[in-house]
Amino acid sequence: GERWGRHWLDVAGYADSEGYAEEDRIRPDAYRYRDYVISSINRDKPWDQFIREQLAGDEMVALPYSNLSEDEIEKLTATGFLRMAPDGTASGGIDQNLARNQTIADTIDIVSTSLLGMTVACAQCHNHRYDPISQVDYYQMRAIFEPALDWKRWRNPTARRVSLATDEQRELRKRLEADVAAVEVEKNVKTQFFIDLTLEEELEKVDEPLREPLRNAYRTDTSKRTKEQTELLSAHPSVQNISAGSLYLYDNKRVAQAAKIDAACLEKAKRIVAEIRAKALDALSEVDRKAIIDAEKIAAADRTPEQVRLLDEHPAALVTESTLAHVAPDAAKELETDRQTAKRLRETKSVESLKEFTDRIAVIRSKMPAEDFVRALTELPGQIPETFVFYRGDHEQPKQKVAPRELAILEGAAIAIDENSDSVLTSGRRLAYANHLTDGNHPLVARVIVNRIWSHHFGQGIVASLGDFGVLGDKPTHPELLDWLSCEFVENGWSLKHLNRLIVSSRTYQQSSSRTPELNQVDPDNLLLGRYPIRRLESEAYRDAVLAVSGQLNRAIHGAPVPVKEDEVGQIVLGAENLDGERKPVEGGDLGEQAGRRSVYVQVRRSRPLSVLEAFDRPVMTPNCTKRNASNVAPQPLMMMNSDFAIGHSKKLADRLRIQAGDDPAEQIALLWTLTQGQSPSADERRSAMEYLDAQAELLKSGQDALATLCHALLSTNRFLYVE
Repeated sequence: GERWGRHWLDVAGYADSEGYAEEDRIRPDAYRYRDYVISSINRDKPWDQFIREQLAGDEMVALPYSNLSEDEIEKLTATGFLRMAPDGTASGGIDQNLARNQTIADTIDIVSTSLLGMTVACAQCHNHRYDPISQVDYYQMRAIFEPALDWKRWRNPTARRVSLATDEQRELRKRLEADVAAVEVEKNVKTQFFIDLTLEEELEKVDEPLREPLRNAYRTDTSKRTKEQTELLSAHPSVQNISAGSLYLYDNKRVAQAAKIDAACLEKAKRIVAEIRAKALDALSEVDRKAIIDAEKIAAADRTPEQVRLLDEHPAALVTESTLAHVAPDAAKELETDRQTAKRLRETKSVESLKEFTDRIAVIRSKMPAEDFVRALTELPGQIPETFVFYRGDHEQPKQKVAPRELAILEGAAIAIDENSDSVLTSGRRLAYANHLTDGNHPLVARVIVNRIWSHHFGQGIVASLGDFGVLGDKPTHPELLDWLSCEFVENGWSLKHLNRLIVSSRTYQQSSSRTPELNQVDPDNLLLGRYPIRRLESEAYRDAVLAVSGQLNRAIHGAPVPVKEDEVGQIVLGAENLDGERKPVEGGDLGEQAGRRSVYVQVRRSRPLSVLEAFDRPVMTPNCTKRNASNVAPQPLMMMNSDFAIGHSKKLADRLRIQAGDDPAEQIALLWTLTQGQSPSADERRSAMEYLDAQAELLKSGQDALATLCHALLSTNRFLYVE
């Protein structure tokens, strides 16, 4: 499914970003369509059903879309096919009407080239110059899709999402949101308490006559403050700046103020004790004063009865901070008041107090069920727009009104659309069109997909122009074969697996790729397939093959795409976007096993194609790709020679060889050839490889590094890169 699904994703124009505008917004849920395609092909879903679901899956699901079954979700997901065109309607600063009509035009282009093998796009402005497709034909085809893509009642990409939440999940979310709201109320009350407290603390620091005017100015709404109030607040920024967001600053001020009070209390206590002791000792006789001073130096348990009596009669003479309350209660009370003030200031921690509410909210939100969405195409019930022919393709110049209809040259029997049926809440146009295409009588649908499958086996279709069966397209090399395979395909339940099995079991497929003088003379371009054509691996197959032989391929199926980013030298590599303050890329987190996922699961951003795939002709979807290039250009060997991907996986392949083959170079070479060349090395190859390893080991002073360079060389060979 992943291998063959990638082929269909090309013609469907699959991308994980909207394209169109420079920002190239990410499509968060687009990957579900990719997974639908892979799953459908793995299960050999009949191709006619596959087409119907993609064109009209939503019209097969009853409205409203709630408590959806797996089958209903799958049908809605399938309509992501009609959401793959570039869509700039969520971007600002663009002509929305133009962007909407361009998205519709690109969608029609994808449908016509992928399913019909026809290019109808130029009939948008005038009659097709070569094929018998009129401008009226084009807009009649547009009318089939316009109820879901109504440019006058447009829904942007986010608004088109279909929620997968069940009623039970919605009810739970509603209850938890209510709990969050209740905690928010408590938090707001507490926040206001701290704001009021801070306000009064700051007002205490200003002159008494200014306190009430300042209080009134602060509590007056900003838009209603008088000029005098504004000027007064500006003159007192410590009051003006009080807000929920600045409370932490005032917490810090309280801590600093408390420290000052504590220090002042300590000095004050020392001074008071010293003054009381000095006064008490001065009042005594010289003899008693000396006796008390001497007694103070003796431990309490060792004092004589006379010393104890003397100290009891003159407590002020030996007063300490701890006994101050007995000697000078007023002074002790004053000190305690100051200390309590400092304690209150230290304990008034608004941020910590409010964080408790934030933590409670976080706990509640963690219990909320995640709400998943499907990127689907749907219609708004009861809103069927009229479709007009646009003069020269200009949406501002509508002319003739048209009804939905197949292209006249392909129609045969008219499409049956019952828009007045009470049982159908949608227009039913796309479902009727899908049924028309898959009734087994359409002249193109089966031939087009059969031709594509043939091309993926042999590198070229029976009709070489895969997306254009028209006048400008190529003539079929074997028309009878194409007809026979198409009939066989339909008669066997539109089964791709049956078709693939039929092709790969043929003598044509099982031929050697060797050239002969006779074939070179009769058919030098191999159009008649006298030998199996040599083909280079597609970009994804090349990357996946490197991952596989190096032991790094992660075979997990489905799921969100592996992100891509621009590195410090401008290459697009795997990794989450991580920019510094100047929006320059910096090193991000390790992707772990995600880095080894198959290429079909790598994020497809129109503006950021993965560099290793782009070098090997991975297409950019504008809006889709009906046939890939197969170039042989300089960036490819440079990528294989110099990229971190190639060098890094060469080292990992060397590690694998050491683990599986041990330290014997001969065994390592044998396993290396099996993994990368699909065969054992010849005697000459084995000898050359041994000599190379010896020379590199001496040069690099490392046998493991030498083995990595040999791995690197074999990963760059034609036998690894080409299918023979």
